Amino acid sequence: MTTPAPYSAQVPPPQNGDNNYNAVQDKLLALGQALDSADSQLEQLQLRMKLNAQESENLAGHIAHAELDAVFVEMQNAVSVALGGAEKAVSSLVARGREVAAKAGEARTTHARLYEGLNRVRSGRRYRTPKPAFFDD
Repeated sequence: MTTPAPYSAQVPPPQNGDNNYNAVQDKLLALGQALDSADSQLEQLQLRMKLNAQESENLAGHIAHAELDAVFVEMQNAVSVALGGAEKAVSSLVARGREVAAKAGEARTTHARLYEGLNRVRSGRRYRTPKPAFFDD
């Protein structure tokens, strides 16, 4: 039996409180890339769980065929059912991850559409721009 390899994801580092235009664009891009990276790894996990569930079910059949005690058949079937359930949960996680990655891309596009022009004007100024609400009474 093989031992599982430690998980070594390329998770983006915690972000600072910098929320200027470029920082937000970079954060959204990093989120989308991290989710895309996790997607393929989760698909591999899902496949391994499915194969292990099938193998466990086959093993239960072999145990029954060898006429071992029924408790062992039941335990092996329980393992198979648990792995099948976990495979379905990972499948759902893959789908949700894809949705979030798509939403991150949409958010990045919307953010660019709304604020890119403002960023261009603000970054092209010679003097600093007042903080928000500076002109409010």
